[in-house]
Amino acid sequence: MAIYHFSAKVISRAKGSSAVAAAAYRSASRLQDERLDRAHDFSAKAGVVHSEVMLPEGAPERWRDRETLWNEVEAREVRKDAQLAREVEFALPRELSQRDGVELARSFVQREFVGKGMVADLNVHWDVGADGEAKPHAHVMLGLRSAGPEGFGGKVRDWNATDQLVAWREAWANHANRRLAELGIDTRIDARALKDQGIDLEPQNKIGASGARREIHGEAAERAEDHRAIARRNGERILAEPQIALSAITHQQATFTDHDLARFLHRHTDGKAQFDAALAKVRTSDEIVRLGRDGRGRARFTSREMMRVERGLERDADSLAERPGHRVSERDKAAALARSSAAGFDLSTAQRDALDHVTRRGDLGLLVGYAGTGKSALLGVAREAWEAQGYRVRGAALSGMAAESLEGGSGIPSRTLASLEHAWARDRDTLGPRDVLVVDEAGLVGSRQLGRVMAQAQAAGAKVVMVGDAEQLQAIEAGAAFRALAERHGAYELTEIRRQQIDWQRDATRQLATGRTVQALAAYAGAGAVRGHEDPGDAREAVVAGWWEAKQTAPESSQVMLAYTRDDVAALNSLARARMQGAGALGTDHRVETTRGARLLAEGERIVFLRNERELGVKNGTLGTVEQLSETRMAVRLDDGRRVAFDHNAYTDLDHGYATTIHKSQGVTVDRAHVLASGFMDRHATYVALSRHREAVTLHYDRTTFADDAALAKGLARERAKDSTLDYPDLFAERRGIGANSTSGIFAQFRGAAPSEGPLREAHQDDLARTQAFARAWRDMHRMQASGLEVLPHQQVAFDRAAGALDRARPGLAAGMDAALIREPSLAMAAARGRPEALMRAAERHVELGRGGPDLSRSLERGRDTGLER
Repeated sequence: MAIYHFSAKVISRAKGSSAVAAAAYRSASRLQDERLDRAHDFSAKAGVVHSEVMLPEGAPERWRDRETLWNEVEAREVRKDAQLAREVEFALPRELSQRDGVELARSFVQREFVGKGMVADLNVHWDVGADGEAKPHAHVMLGLRSAGPEGFGGKVRDWNATDQLVAWREAWANHANRRLAELGIDTRIDARALKDQGIDLEPQNKIGASGARREIHGEAAERAEDHRAIARRNGERILAEPQIALSAITHQQATFTDHDLARFLHRHTDGKAQFDAALAKVRTSDEIVRLGRDGRGRARFTSREMMRVERGLERDADSLAERPGHRVSERDKAAALARSSAAGFDLSTAQRDALDHVTRRGDLGLLVGYAGTGKSALLGVAREAWEAQGYRVRGAALSGMAAESLEGGSGIPSRTLASLEHAWARDRDTLGPRDVLVVDEAGLVGSRQLGRVMAQAQAAGAKVVMVGDAEQLQAIEAGAAFRALAERHGAYELTEIRRQQIDWQRDATRQLATGRTVQALAAYAGAGAVRGHEDPGDAREAVVAGWWEAKQTAPESSQVMLAYTRDDVAALNSLARARMQGAGALGTDHRVETTRGARLLAEGERIVFLRNERELGVKNGTLGTVEQLSETRMAVRLDDGRRVAFDHNAYTDLDHGYATTIHKSQGVTVDRAHVLASGFMDRHATYVALSRHREAVTLHYDRTTFADDAALAKGLARERAKDSTLDYPDLFAERRGIGANSTSGIFAQFRGAAPSEGPLREAHQDDLARTQAFARAWRDMHRMQASGLEVLPHQQVAFDRAAGALDRARPGLAAGMDAALIREPSLAMAAARGRPEALMRAAERHVELGRGGPDLSRSLERGRDTGLER
């Protein structure tokens, strides 16, 4: 788990402080203090990597000059004990790059402070401590008064409310965790006290880099001894109960490396001797589970608790799959197809096959569909068939927009998973044996949440149908449950693209879905749909210009502007609103207080709802257009045609809705999309962004982020798929005696090792892991070949690496395994799903009989004839 630190204090004259001096120190600059008639020069201070004054809407531009800003603050306050500013300090996750850390700090400050009317002076420090580790953190000096064109107004009491710090602490944790998840970094921070997290460790004081340096030079740094004492006590607790460390490190990480463990223990022990003892204790604990090696060859571990979560999910999925319930008769299915055809929508052969798959006997259905393959439409036909059979059909998705899209496309009443779990906790809207629950965009759902859903369905006798695409955006929480279950149980793959209307665009979507991002971008670039601009401002302007032009030429077409970060979304919204105002398309401005700060709204405005509200019938992500607006009331025409009216002083979770994030857009379909590229994007986000449209999409980027089209393609093709404990062979768990319902006896830690434990057993487990890696790589290459597609470079690299690992363990084993798979391709599926023993035995027989050979390149040539199930 990443370090959590967030604190706030007031800078006051009563304590002898000067706002100008504080700003000079935090920005490592020289500022002239007009009140004291002296200069504060800290320009020799090192470690400041970003310094910026951020202004709310309507504030004077002159305040972007730090010296002007803080001298005006000093001049505005006349009391000798005046409160001058508030300083917020928070630690940045050291797992982030410097660039990502700065962007994270900027976006948080914009959202929580500047967006709510505060002037913010942000300085990001990237110090290095005595231990050589980076200690990135941010200092934010905030004005205490409202800001207007003429300068400062009155002090805002709400900003000083006693519960405000708690809200900011939680908001920072949520904001940072969302970003870490988007970047594919499997670590989290937690705003709660360690005790509230169930972690029996004392919170440790933060020692700044300056404190560490003073201690090195013999000066007692403030709080340093206290910090060491707490770390020493925490180390003693870990030595007594090593599972404390495992509970903490796996609190938000499904798996971890030895380096992750060492870094955690370094923070929670005092001195090398205690660190070494704690590391040895945790490594030999019965609670740690060795999973095998990841794609980079690093050994990965997890805790028994996390293993039980995902194996419990696997057990419930197995139970649902084996339960012969919720059958749909051929008559009811044919009637549903006939009604669909009469309404003008005929399912393709592939969609009919998918319909057969999800409506067949059995309580687990898994449907993998590329973006735009018509999943929602076929689910609409399935709904009619299920309902004709007497079943109640319900839908759920992680986001409100995805839930609305599912309901709009299929007619299945849908809500967010969070609201569904909230209702279940109060014994409302529970599942029953006549229920079919459709979980859309299931690839976005983490293992713990999906496990809770599966457990409810299994206990209630309900059927679960999961629909998604593991190649799109990855789960925010730990784990990759949908992908793992699809690999284990088999899923129907719907690959016929129907959303895009032009053949080459459908081909491009297929390329995005199969990891060939560079080729897809080349296709769009060749059509003039990828456009570079000099700087970020020009790129944003171009996105809005394209949106505005399409709005004028095709007003009936639906369209959306997409960006990766909330900062970019806010900037696009502001520019779009300016266009609307300039054209006279908006009515009179009304200042509306929202949870994101004051917003100017008018009749004709596009807005987005940000909180589920059942009485209004809106969800987080619902879009609409303001039709009527007064000082208290607002009437909005939603995009689905419904009209809602409400008191905007009571429902305040609103914002401008001209643009949205790529993450919220997954599951959405529009006629045209205008996309702003970001350095944060990977191939999963790119796939989502470039597959929302029916008619056209345009991708804009700036050359300060990407030098040219080639750099853009390289950045947007990055791989950040998440893993799961289910990705590793079962015997690693069985070796530790872990099952979904297993428990440890109180004397377990005193027992000797089982006879099978030891170097030979460890070697055997490594052989199984190598076998599974080879089977997965072999299967992926043959799937591409069987589809008439070229093998991707990363697939070839994975295959070569896996073959090399086998041959280093036993010369000729890779060729023997290849021969075994050619002879019996079904062994690849079993091995890839965690059962590699049969393949290993078959490969050894081929080696003993002298079959196979050193040249594995022939394997691909035979791929089309293997009959490997896709």
